[in-house]
Amino acid sequence: MMIKFENIEVIGWEHAIHGMRNPLESWEKSDSCWYEKTPNFFDLPNEVLPVRQEGSEVFCIGPNDLNLMTRLRNAGTDHRKFIRMIAVYVDITAPRYWWSEFDTYKIGTVANSCSTMHCIHKKEFTLDDFSHEHMTLRSSGLLMQTIKYLNEVRNIYVNQEIKHLDPTKKEVWWQMIQLLPSSYNQKRTVMLNYEVLANIYKSRNGHKLDEWREFCKWIRNLPCSELITGKMQQTNDT
Repeated sequence: MMIKFENIEVIGWEHAIHGMRNPLESWEKSDSCWYEKTPNFFDLPNEVLPVRQEGSEVFCIGPNDLNLMTRLRNAGTDHRKFIRMIAVYVDITAPRYWWSEFDTYKIGTVANSCSTMHCIHKKEFTLDDFSHEHMTLRSSGLLMQTIKYLNEVRNIYVNQEIKHLDPTKKEVWWQMIQLLPSSYNQKRTVMLNYEVLANIYKSRNGHKLDEWREFCKWIRNLPCSELITGKMQQTNDT
């Protein structure tokens, strides 16, 4: 596994659209709304774009709103402030070497991660805990040796008698922390917005790391992802 996305939720569409029309005071032209979901999803009007489902209802962007969204998006960051209001929540599992690059995006992101420091000893290490799809046979062998040794150290740490402020126990813990490969996979719950994703997509699409290419592929599958990637058509009506 290189990177995995779970529990994806995209919210904020109604507020973003309402706020988008504030400068023009053109709220009466807004045509986005909730529709009752039918057994056949394609029974929705052809001209609307479904972006969010909640229970038995689907929120759809109307053609007027989509056109204005397109024009503002293409006008640049000063004009497309509304896409900062479209929030994305997702659980991402990825290797630590990828997270170290992701952490360069500080503004507009929030993340809560599984703690390596506190939970590294909770379970035995297995090959599936690491990203290893590009390893040669020799590298895979070395990784397996490392995993075997990590489990030996873990067993010592877990089974050792616990003493208050025992320095030996802490030394054993350090062996796991400092030997852990950067290919170790970590899960984080992340909050982003469409503007942050637009910046990431621009910089990382086509990156040499498979994880970034998969991340950009995931972006393209988000609702109305053209607001992020910029591949949109526009007309003059607002």
